[in-house]
Amino acid sequence: MLKMPQQQYIRFLREAEGLSVNEIAREMGIHWRTAKKYADQSNWNESLKKKKSRSPVMGPFMDIVDTWLEEDRLLPRKQRHTGVRVFQRLRDEYEFTGGQRTVLAYVKKRKAELALERAKIYERLEHPAGEAQVDFTTIEVSQDQELLTYKLLVISFPYSNAAYVYPTPAENQECFLEALKQCFEQIGGVPSRIWFDNLSAAVVHIEKHGERQLTDGFQRFCAHYRFEAVFCNPYSGHEKGHVENKCGYSKRNWAVPIPIYESHEQLAAVFAKQALLDQERTHYAKGQRIADLWEEERAKLLVLPEVAFEAFRISAAAVNKYGEIRVDETTIPMLGLVQPGSQVMIQTYWDRLVILNNNHQLVREIPRPYTGKTADIPWEQVFTNLLRKPRSVTHSQFIRMLPQTLQLYATVKELDMRKERLLALAHWSSVYTMREIEDALHLLGTEATVERITAVLGMRSGSRDIPSVLEETISPPSTKVEFSLQRYDKLTGVS
Repeated sequence: MLKMPQQQYIRFLREAEGLSVNEIAREMGIHWRTAKKYADQSNWNESLKKKKSRSPVMGPFMDIVDTWLEEDRLLPRKQRHTGVRVFQRLRDEYEFTGGQRTVLAYVKKRKAELALERAKIYERLEHPAGEAQVDFTTIEVSQDQELLTYKLLVISFPYSNAAYVYPTPAENQECFLEALKQCFEQIGGVPSRIWFDNLSAAVVHIEKHGERQLTDGFQRFCAHYRFEAVFCNPYSGHEKGHVENKCGYSKRNWAVPIPIYESHEQLAAVFAKQALLDQERTHYAKGQRIADLWEEERAKLLVLPEVAFEAFRISAAAVNKYGEIRVDETTIPMLGLVQPGSQVMIQTYWDRLVILNNNHQLVREIPRPYTGKTADIPWEQVFTNLLRKPRSVTHSQFIRMLPQTLQLYATVKELDMRKERLLALAHWSSVYTMREIEDALHLLGTEATVERITAVLGMRSGSRDIPSVLEETISPPSTKVEFSLQRYDKLTGVS
């Protein structure tokens, strides 16, 4: 682009001297198109053209980020990737060398539908050391290729900005008290004062004058650990705004991508580790490390009791004439251990049921039959989305949830073969379960053709009401020939 004096000189040569465009180009040593642009320009208002965004450093990583953002639409809003989380994953998992601002700009462009939240101004409150806030938040986790709805109890300390978390399968009283106990043991002490919401696990109901009737179990828990329980006004979650923010922070940073686990202990250990690593950050307002502030605050905590609290409730149930009892809307057989018509006592813990007879002798102990929300992953939609960008398969968080055999099958290096397999997986997952597809691959191997795998799935897992030997009565007896389907089984490799 020419400077303004050069542009004015072109206009002078054109208007005052009467030179042609080619003559102006030769005179100034510029291209004739540039000379024509300024010689015949009629509008000299300053232009506010938007600069083209060029980001070569993001080029190799665009498919990765696009995959994450597209898959986020299948997940709860608070467990979707933020721009900062995208940058952190690119840096830690893919050796991204660009800056955070580059990633944020790209994510912002890709999230064009995201609406800006209305800004609100709050008065900053001062919180004494040793005071905590508690709340539950809901997260999605993955186990055995299913999405499970889990609860995450968060206990935060506004003074230091430290937080501890513990996952539970539900939000009932036993889970609530067990999660609090586990957090206290992680902390190594007990806050002297804790703010709670009016959750049903602690509050039976609220009187007209604001007095609360607490559950017996929660009152015993408070007395055991010697802390003061303070409750917010109804529908006033902002009164414990620190833990509200910490709930969102923990979901965005510790539950993205979706946590995959095999046991509850493993899941709890992962979250505990994330909470400890987070203390290496700098406090948002005080400019000190959270870990240093937490060490200062830890001195204000109460000492743990010598004996841990056992969170359970006791109830009674009658054994029906079929030798069964009903607990939490679930039928449990007694297997002849108790006579029909008798009564049993049930100790309900967060994770198990202990069934006792009238003499308080153990009859049976079983895992607690939670009927928590589970959701099948929309595999057909996942594979269809990946089919549009097959190179991004290795970056998909959903692919990580598959068994190892299926992961190897879907991430084959040859691009044409990968497309073929993704198309097949999209079709198979609309008809069969992932377990059935995995069994077929175990039988035939990951190098088997799509046609052969399809045949095995149809023979083994499809609706097969055909008898092993066909019997028909229309043909004359002399024309009947005995045969079976075993020859077709041999073709498909089914023994």
